Amino acid sequence: MKNIDPDLVTAAVQWAREAGAVTLKYFRSTELAVQHKEDGSPVTEADLAAELLLRNRVQAHCPDDSIVGEEGENVVGSSGRTWVMDPIDGTLAFTAGVSTYSNLLYLQDEDGPAIGVINLPALGETVWAVRGGGCLVNGEPCRVRSPNIAPHDAANAADLTGSTLCISGFQTWNADRFGRVNDSGVLLRTWGDAYGYALVATGRVDAMYDPLLEWWDLAAVNLVVKEAGGTVTRADGNPNVEEPTREGAYPYSAIATGDGHHQSWVSLLTD
Repeated sequence: MKNIDPDLVTAAVQWAREAGAVTLKYFRSTELAVQHKEDGSPVTEADLAAELLLRNRVQAHCPDDSIVGEEGENVVGSSGRTWVMDPIDGTLAFTAGVSTYSNLLYLQDEDGPAIGVINLPALGETVWAVRGGGCLVNGEPCRVRSPNIAPHDAANAADLTGSTLCISGFQTWNADRFGRVNDSGVLLRTWGDAYGYALVATGRVDAMYDPLLEWWDLAAVNLVVKEAGGTVTRADGNPNVEEPTREGAYPYSAIATGDGHHQSWVSLLTD
């Protein structure tokens, strides 16, 4: 398996932070114009400006690499490497003036996931990971939360009482799931998006659940959580998160956990 150039890792983190600096110029601006795409999701000039910066940085330093971005056309390269970028993950939070939005950047090479960056510019945090190299927050090693209850097994599901779950939205929830989660004693928190995965990777919450995702929402956070010692699967427990859960828009899903009780979380959140 090919080693990842540390200079490229440094560059990727820097590019994500530069994209974050662009978005901060627009953050909480009374003049920010919000438009809506065909799928109803918001987009702003900050999204477009940040993605343009990321694309320019990649194309200047890695001109043969492919690019997949939320706001622009795919670029097909010849190197076998692909960059995936989400200039603002959590645009709804961004337009509401909520500081939990992020800039996401991911690199995949011929050996699979290589670099993942979650930059939280309004919070002054950057969480990144390198394949086989662990996870860092602002340059310091970080890990998921250590389990404080017995691991899950078929005969004795873990008691999740007091564990914290983040979620981006409740689009797929029904009354039974709400009741089940409420009765479990789990502490439920929202304003998730990539911020929730960053909290899992840095040991500040136990789990993050996302029922509806695009690949640019998922690629970087998947590597970050795993390199921090956590587990990520689709919502149905399938470990192949790169395989869509459904057809159409937002075809991916994810449950990310760091408390050692992933199957208990899957059982709780799956109808």
